[in-house]
Amino acid sequence: MTRIVVTGLGILSANAHGLEEYEKALREGRSGIRFYQMLKDLGFGCCVGGIPEKADDLKNAYFSQESLLGMNSNMIYAGIAAIDCWKDAGLPFTKPFESEIYWDTGAVIGTGIGGMDTAGEKLVPMVNAGKVRRMGSTIAEQVMASSPSAWIGGCLGLGGQVTTNSSACTTGTESVVNAYLQIREGRAKRMLAGGSEGSSHYSWAGFDSMRVLSSKYNDTPEKASRPMSASAAGFVPSSGAGFLMLENMESAKARGARIYAEVLGGHVNCGGQRNGGTMTAPNPEGVIRCIREAIGCAGIRPDQIDVINGHLTATMADPIEINNWQRALECRPEKFPLINATKSLVGHGLGAAGGIECVASILQLSRGFVHGSLNCEDLHPQLERFAESISHKTIDREFKIIAKASFGFGDVNGCVIFKRWDE
Repeated sequence: MTRIVVTGLGILSANAHGLEEYEKALREGRSGIRFYQMLKDLGFGCCVGGIPEKADDLKNAYFSQESLLGMNSNMIYAGIAAIDCWKDAGLPFTKPFESEIYWDTGAVIGTGIGGMDTAGEKLVPMVNAGKVRRMGSTIAEQVMASSPSAWIGGCLGLGGQVTTNSSACTTGTESVVNAYLQIREGRAKRMLAGGSEGSSHYSWAGFDSMRVLSSKYNDTPEKASRPMSASAAGFVPSSGAGFLMLENMESAKARGARIYAEVLGGHVNCGGQRNGGTMTAPNPEGVIRCIREAIGCAGIRPDQIDVINGHLTATMADPIEINNWQRALECRPEKFPLINATKSLVGHGLGAAGGIECVASILQLSRGFVHGSLNCEDLHPQLERFAESISHKTIDREFKIIAKASFGFGDVNGCVIFKRWDE
């Protein structure tokens, strides 16, 4: 069977840009959550969020002024992380749209909501004002769900399948699994995979109206994202992009690529919104099946998983998630793997979350540490029995296998298993 490895990473998150800065932020427990006056002025209950602060400065270094005329925040975040990932993989890059065509390389680039900033700020107001013919020629491409993948496909000259997936909070992890399967089936040598999400109050408004966002910590934004905590008050909306370059091992070795990790396997499924599963809640059986199928695909035993990077959103679903993991792994609490919540540092990136967290998982795996989870000193009572597995501060420790899972609206699930690279 084809072995598949990770040869490149790209990250733009609420607390960092670039791998070195992101690793440092993870190790230090640096939060990227901030207060935004605009949200308060608009009447949001949740006035905090995660927005990549450096994006406005970075975009002029990455894109021409002509390109920027047709790009919104989702496309900009995705473009920055994708170019970084491509370069990190050691692939040739001079300028956007000037390379040869790479017929053996494709991309699965997911997004959850997409170009809502363009729709809310330009499309709808101008249509309602009768100014359709004055909107410009780039509106259509900016509001397409596939705008990030389409732009990146042209920027990098990708000749394989270039597509967009959208499965709510599972999107980024699902894209990695789909890319893995594409290479395993021999359809491509390498695939760019991950997720991106723009920053827009229009994207966040629906969640605020559902009362699922954190509204109790507007004065202390760094404390607002509280996965696994008894005082968790909802998730913190966030944005950014995280990408992996997946590649078959023969191709990676032939070109002398640096290898971060091996992708052992993965699985995606749906709980069918039965057995307690709904649009917003998981069917436990679906989650357990997804985890076990991923483990089976990876060809490992459940007890070989050393670390879990959880979905863990700081809602009532956190105890349910960890209980489902325990049932899937069939282990006692004292044997439960270490588990952490990257969302405690960067918030919930929606369609970008899985990609951002996969990058965090691989950095931890390849560089020998497990980052702490912020704001869960007061563990949820149902999680007290797992206290020894929940680190509050970074642990320096080499380990072999990490599992990354995501669970999204629609009762959809995704899990991928990474192994530390070892010749």
